[in-house]
Amino acid sequence: MQQRRKCHRHLWLLSGTSEGPRLAEDLIKRGWNISVSVVSRQASIPYQDLPLQKLIIGSINGIEGIKKILLEAQAVDQEFDLIIDATHPFAVLISSNLREVCKELGQSLLRYERPLEEFGNAKLINTPNDLSGFDLRGHRLLMAIGSRLLQEASISAQSSGAIVFARILPMQESLRQALHSSLPESHLALLRPLVTESPREIELALCRKWSITGIVCRQSGGVSEKLWQNVCKSMDLDLWLISRPELPEDMKVVNTFEDLFNYLAII
Repeated sequence: MQQRRKCHRHLWLLSGTSEGPRLAEDLIKRGWNISVSVVSRQASIPYQDLPLQKLIIGSINGIEGIKKILLEAQAVDQEFDLIIDATHPFAVLISSNLREVCKELGQSLLRYERPLEEFGNAKLINTPNDLSGFDLRGHRLLMAIGSRLLQEASISAQSSGAIVFARILPMQESLRQALHSSLPESHLALLRPLVTESPREIELALCRKWSITGIVCRQSGGVSEKLWQNVCKSMDLDLWLISRPELPEDMKVVNTFEDLFNYLAII
C-alpha cells in the first residue's frame, strides 16, 4: 500500500495567494501530480497552462465539500498523499474546515504560510474595531482590506472622526458587500492592480486623487503588503496593519518553498 501511494505522488493544493501558480509549477517539475483549488475563474487563469491533475474552481462548500473531494479522489485511486493549505492568511474558515476534516479522516495536511514582513512604523491592530481607539479626526483613510471587513472597519474609523475610502476587487460579491457598507459610492474604487504592470503607480494615483493620509491593510505578507508599505513610505502616510490570525499550535507549518520541498522529501 505504501509503495502504491508513493507512485501516485498526488497533492491537493488550495491556493489563495500570488505564490500559488509558481508553487504548483515547481511541484510539477519535482514529479508530483497536482490538483489545485481556487476561489474564482479569474484566479484560475495562471494555472490553465499547467499540466494539472485537476483544477477545482469556486467554493468548496464547507466540511462536506472537502469530504466529497477526498472521497472522489479515493474512488478513482487518486487519493492525496498530502493536502497543502496555501490559502490566504485571513481565509480562516476554509483552513479550519480543512483541519477538522483531515483530523477526522487521518489525512495529512500542511500549511504554507508566508513569513511575516517587518512592519516598521506601522500600527498593528488586532481587529478593525481597534480603529475606534485612535483619534482619526482630519484623517482620510483608504481601506485596502477586502470587502468582508470593510463595513466593520469603516464604522470604527468613522466613529473616531476619519473620512473613509476603499478600493475593492471588481467582483460581484465584493461590490455587493461594499455597497452595503457605510461608504458612499463616490468613495469606492474598483481595482485589480496586481495584474497590471505598474500596481504601485495605480495605488499612488488613487491616494493622490482622494488626498489620502493613512492606509489600513491586512498583515497578509507577500506582494500586497509590501506594496502598501512602499506606498506609505513614499507618500509619508500612516499605516495600520490588521494582524494576521494566529495558527493552531499543533498545525504543521512551513514558511518558504525550500522548507516545503524538504518536508515533501521525507513523507
